[in-house]
Amino acid sequence: MPVVALLVLDGVPGHQLTTPGLVFEAASAPTELRVCSVRPTVATAGPLPLDITVPWGLDALADADTVVLTGHDGFLAGPPTGVLDALRAAAARGSRVAAVGTGTFTLAASGLLDGRRATTEWCRTAELAARHPGVEVDPAGTVVTDGPFLTSAGVLGGIDLYLRLLGLDHGPAVAGRTARQLIAPLHEDVGATREEIDRELAGTAGLEPTLRWLQEHPYDAPSLAEIAAHAGTSVRTLNRRFRERTGLTPRQYLLRARVERARRLLESGDGTVDEVAARTGFGSSASLRRHFRRLTGTTPATYRHHSRP
Repeated sequence: MPVVALLVLDGVPGHQLTTPGLVFEAASAPTELRVCSVRPTVATAGPLPLDITVPWGLDALADADTVVLTGHDGFLAGPPTGVLDALRAAAARGSRVAAVGTGTFTLAASGLLDGRRATTEWCRTAELAARHPGVEVDPAGTVVTDGPFLTSAGVLGGIDLYLRLLGLDHGPAVAGRTARQLIAPLHEDVGATREEIDRELAGTAGLEPTLRWLQEHPYDAPSLAEIAAHAGTSVRTLNRRFRERTGLTPRQYLLRARVERARRLLESGDGTVDEVAARTGFGSSASLRRHFRRLTGTTPATYRHHSRP
């Protein structure tokens, strides 16, 4: 039975504590989940913080197959004593080591991500790159895998990361079935869920109409000047505002919108992979496969197969 150790620190978002159990329980696949920390209790973040009793200490990481570090409020201040050594020891033993959201900052502080690709919350990717220049930050990734290390943008509490782990431990069929069971009820339109996230990131900066425009027309290939004209700003200001609000450049955002559109078409069974590539602006199935695999971790054909009921 795979052992997954969830390493939590003070200021962990409450939903990141519950998401892994939700995924593994829905999968009905044998997985031992251990919640671990440096102290017997941790305080959750948010407007209604709670003190949570933690049943395991850092020693429970010793025989874990996977160690997952959640996000936490103190990710810029440095972790408590022993955390970085515990992460390095887990990697040295051959365990997978993963991070959700801002947990990537702490994992990067261990040095384990130097020379490797990683991601974090989309609005903090530029900050991650600045603080840890040895890390190759992927600002468009949802789950990024580089060797034994996995990092997640933290969407829906890291549900995408746990589905990826489920696939590695129990096979893509189990992960696909669980994804359909969990994600479909959350919102009938996956793209709309992403739009809500982007609307929150855009805030009051006036980017919302342009973000929606790029999402609704992913098959177009607008120039930076055209995108800037739509946003009513200069190209230089456009790039700065996109970076500040989404952590992405306009072209990276458009690429993500194209992949999201392709994913919805694949789920609906609407057209061949070649036709999906043409309808989403990729031009060829080879281009679609390359970008789709980089952002989702699987190929269009495999995704379509596992997204069918």
